[in-house]
Amino acid sequence: MTRVLIADDHPLMRECLRHILQSTSRFVIAGEANDGTSTISLVRSVPARVIVLDLSMPGRAGVELIKQIKLDKPTLRILVLTMHAEQQYALRSFKAGASGYLTKECASADLVAAVTKVAAGGVYVSLSMAESLAQGLTIPSETLPHQRLSDRELDVFRRLSAGQTLSEIAEALCLSAKTVSTYKTRILEKMQMPHDVALFRYAMRYELFAENE
Repeated sequence: MTRVLIADDHPLMRECLRHILQSTSRFVIAGEANDGTSTISLVRSVPARVIVLDLSMPGRAGVELIKQIKLDKPTLRILVLTMHAEQQYALRSFKAGASGYLTKECASADLVAAVTKVAAGGVYVSLSMAESLAQGLTIPSETLPHQRLSDRELDVFRRLSAGQTLSEIAEALCLSAKTVSTYKTRILEKMQMPHDVALFRYAMRYELFAENE
């Protein structure tokens, strides 16, 4: 059977994923993690073929976490399972080393198919996401302001646009409020925006974050 790791900060989601995968008799759940730190520890200590990874967990998360996993365990296949259906997250995830990208609205059969394909060495992306990525290829190559942001800056931008305070963002990302404030300043400078309201309007205009936390 294929050994699978699960990393998600919601206990109910981990339980659901465990049940779906183990019910097929093709997978065994070798370990679970609920934040960035425990995920790295799990990856380093428990052998597995695939990790089903949430992008939004406390501490190190998102694309940064994908990159760290690939550094620590290059052979571990990463299937991103996330609430984010926006193509910029999928693109950045694949560039960082993910082998599959699936949203949490998927059916259980899609999850099984995704883990199976990724475990076999393939790449998995849902039809809807594939269409979105294909459409993105037709967009002019001129860089939009948000595309200048680093992965961490994009995450902070998403949280700001969702109405989170600097303190809330700092707690979620295990950073100091001062560090988050510095990220915010960089975001405003890179995107040439005068204030938070302009950032919010920009996010709305380009429909960047369809599912805010």
